[in-house]
Amino acid sequence: MTEANNALTTASPTSHAIYKQLLAALKPIGPFREEIKKTSIHLVRESAFAGVHPRSQHLLLTIKAEKPIRSPRVTKAEQVSKNRWHLDVKVSNIEEIDGELLGWLQQAYDLCV
Repeated sequence: MTEANNALTTASPTSHAIYKQLLAALKPIGPFREEIKKTSIHLVRESAFAGVHPRSQHLLLTIKAEKPIRSPRVTKAEQVSKNRWHLDVKVSNIEEIDGELLGWLQQAYDLCV
């Protein structure tokens, strides 16, 4: 894939700035790698613990979970297997990268060993 056609290079300045802040906030959880796709970015430990989908004015995060999380921040919860859920969370600004969101991402990271 050329650099000209991936999720990071086509992201809006707003979503790119939120993404950079998200990466900085995630550094303390442990080592992971970015798998940059055409329309999304997977954050991977042994397997993907989160998917990042840049939009024009926000990021749509898909977070792996053991069970659904009841929160107004979760816009969609989809059961993908007996003990796995994918939770969609819209992140519109860097202030939304808070302890609650980072806690969910830490739990997702811990599932991916």
